[in-house]
Amino acid sequence: MLDADFIRQHPEVVKQNCRNRGVSEAPVDRVVALETQRKELVQRRSETAAQKNEISKKFPTAKTPEEKQALKDQATAIDHDVAALDEQLKAVEKELLAHLLLIPNMTHPAVPIGGEEANRVVGQFGEPRQFDFPPQDHVSLCATLDLADFEAGAKVAGQKFYFLKNEAALLELALVHYALHHCLKAGYTPILTPDLARVEILEGIGFMPRDPNPETRQVYTIADSDLCLIATAEITLGGMHRDQILDESELPKRYVGLSHCFRTEAGAAGRDTRGLYRVHQFTKVEMFAFCTPETSDAIHEEIRTLEEQIFQGLGLCYRVIDTATGDLGGPAYRKYDLEAWMPGRGHGGAYGEITSTSNCTDFQARRLGIRYKGKGFKGTRFVHTLNGTAVACTRAIIAILENYQQADGSVIIPDVLRPWVGKDRIEPRKR
Repeated sequence: MLDADFIRQHPEVVKQNCRNRGVSEAPVDRVVALETQRKELVQRRSETAAQKNEISKKFPTAKTPEEKQALKDQATAIDHDVAALDEQLKAVEKELLAHLLLIPNMTHPAVPIGGEEANRVVGQFGEPRQFDFPPQDHVSLCATLDLADFEAGAKVAGQKFYFLKNEAALLELALVHYALHHCLKAGYTPILTPDLARVEILEGIGFMPRDPNPETRQVYTIADSDLCLIATAEITLGGMHRDQILDESELPKRYVGLSHCFRTEAGAAGRDTRGLYRVHQFTKVEMFAFCTPETSDAIHEEIRTLEEQIFQGLGLCYRVIDTATGDLGGPAYRKYDLEAWMPGRGHGGAYGEITSTSNCTDFQARRLGIRYKGKGFKGTRFVHTLNGTAVACTRAIIAILENYQQADGSVIIPDVLRPWVGKDRIEPRKR
């Protein structure tokens, strides 16, 4: 979340940022009023408590029982006043926090302003493959090569669940190993994270598990508990250092986490619903970094470069999108998306998102209470957090199957994955 005092001092700047992001009803004025009230209450409490200190100084010089009793009565009255102020302060802080959670992060000045149509292409690798035969989409390839069973997935767990089979199962494991090894070489610490997290951790990262609107709620909650299935390892990796004070000498901390991801995909009916593109569960390798404010822009570019290197190694055509303000999530200061060319998408092929990386500045750290201390300043400061997808397995599998398919119905396996898959081609099954 943003600093309440920053909002109080720059309300029009924050309002314009909200408008740019399409959040026109953000409660900026209410936050300004509450923060002003909070400051006044803190000042009154401090002054009232100081009065009791003055009374305490008079006790040693009180000569009569009556004088001492009068001082005690005054002290008791002040205690009641302080307690009342504390109650008011607690109520104001609670309401202030609730409103702060509704205001998105500020935005990098270079981010294009507008909705999805304003997204800017800032990088490109390769060219869309031209076929001399009618290409199949990944759903058809999965059927003919016996790589996935969507029917069984729906029968066992419901629509948008699936079973990966044969070489597709090996491809997922290969992608995990490939991405992890690539990140390890770049200095990232490997982590296997829980697939569950507490509600307050999700809220700290920027999700809304208590969202009453089923059309916008994106996470599964566990009945009779304060736990949710995670939508990304960003949640668990970001929560690792909750309420900790790190030392500047430890920063940056770079992690690469492996987890399953669970998403309700509420409100997504009719949008990319066939096959593996938009599913309720998938495996993802996620990068996460904690750093100082001075280094976060550079680490954001580092994560973007790692994502590009991973997909260049897979030999896939992709483009890089600098995401426009109206398409940013609430915590993101700036976000890059990698979109791979998918020949079976739409009519005649289209680009589809395969990874993203976001610089969230101190937005998540404020919610989660993650600070750092250093030699060059007094007190503590909030860290900056960044996240990026190394590989989301289902979408990478779509891109591989559709781009590496051959006229005879087989699919060539990218060179970098062959050591883990154990073969160089997926052949049609013999009947």
